Amino acid sequence: MNTIVCFGEILLRLSAPAGELLLQSPMVDTCIGGAEANVAVSLAHFGHDARVVSALPDNALGHAARNALRAQGVDTRAIQFHPGRMGLYFLTPGAVLRPSEIIYDRAASVFAQNEAYDWPALLAGASWLHVSGITPAVGPQTSAAVLAAVRAARSAGVRVSFDGNYRASLWALQGSDGADVLKELLSHADLAFADQRDIALVLRRPELAKDRAAAMQAAFAAFPQLQRVAATIRTQHSVDHHEIKATLYTRSGMFDTGSYSLPGIVERIGTGDAFASGVLHGLESGWDDAAALEFGVAAAALKHSLAGDFLAVSEAQVKAVAAGGLDVRR
Repeated sequence: MNTIVCFGEILLRLSAPAGELLLQSPMVDTCIGGAEANVAVSLAHFGHDARVVSALPDNALGHAARNALRAQGVDTRAIQFHPGRMGLYFLTPGAVLRPSEIIYDRAASVFAQNEAYDWPALLAGASWLHVSGITPAVGPQTSAAVLAAVRAARSAGVRVSFDGNYRASLWALQGSDGADVLKELLSHADLAFADQRDIALVLRRPELAKDRAAAMQAAFAAFPQLQRVAATIRTQHSVDHHEIKATLYTRSGMFDTGSYSLPGIVERIGTGDAFASGVLHGLESGWDDAAALEFGVAAAALKHSLAGDFLAVSEAQVKAVAAGGLDVRR
């Protein structure tokens, strides 16, 4: 079985209890997360050899994060341990008309200060490298590391999956919009998870931000390596009632899905990662583009029902959501 390598920061999440502001009461809920780790967890549950490459503090927090991924079937042997601090993020869950809020605390984390990875060895036997636009936004050293990763993947013939995951608040700390770095990452990608706003940013063509079809054609023209661009479309009726569907553009056409109505949302965090893992699973399994996209959006829809960052479910459970039906399964 080929390996799918996911590179990015593993984070400790601290959340206010549902219906409360952060520190409204003296307690928080904790879990492990991070965009690329979330993808790896789902891929492992879908039956793939999923490997996380990252750096963690050599202390109880870092070891617990490693163990949380290992418990989900992820290959954690490529995680480095160094003295230093853990990257954190704080979540205030939204409710009714109050949106969720995230505060990042990841400056000078072990991951942020590390760029030394043996990419030829780490990518040996891999079929895909999955990265995101979050990693270069963390800082200069992580930017250098992720650029080295995609360049090594391209040299080794490993396909690159890139999730735009634009984080304006992190880029602002660097005094940059990140467009130049993100453009190079996208230039190495075979598969991108990006919408028209991402394309408009990296190409510095703001007129594309309102026209998905035109943005996709511009992306294919600008990036010869790029073969597929997938993205969700979200309609928000309230904080806990959304509709979601998805599109996949290729060089020869476009595929789209029907909408999932999602009332009573439990968790929005990690839904984009669930979508990416579902599409990757379909493509790696040899499914056609339409089937991979349908599975991806069903995985994203299912993630809205599960607390925490991870979508730790089987392929069969995602397919059951796609098939519909709400009866108790016995």
